[in-house]
Amino acid sequence: MRIAVSSDMDEPVAHLIVDELTRRGHTVLPYGALRPGDRADWAWSAEAAARAVADGSADQAVVCCWTGTGASIAANKVPGVRAALCGDAYTADGARKWNDANALALSLRATSGPVLGEILDAWFAGTPSEDADDRDNVAHVRALEGTS
Repeated sequence: MRIAVSSDMDEPVAHLIVDELTRRGHTVLPYGALRPGDRADWAWSAEAAARAVADGSADQAVVCCWTGTGASIAANKVPGVRAALCGDAYTADGARKWNDANALALSLRATSGPVLGEILDAWFAGTPSEDADDRDNVAHVRALEGTS
């Protein structure tokens, strides 16, 4: 899977994310502080990764900033992207299942190596729900952004 990864800071956990995704066999497309010459600010770097998902050059994204909140907000402004700020495996599983999230937002401050592994395990094991109510909610979000 091609995964766009952005970070607004050159932090060890950002490199751990890239390394872990690569170890799992994914192709990583770096943005922001992870790619020389990019604007690293959270709004610009998260937007770049989200646009890669929206235009199909990436299948999913992982967007990071100090708290994960700004990166999530910026990614969610890109039509077709549903970013979820996840601090644990349960939230990551629910984001994939109930929200059909295609961008994972992470905190550079609060995400440890072991927790990152658990979050990624849940994220990649999760699949969108087939429940009619869940599918209707995701369709409604698409309609709100004009991408349905």
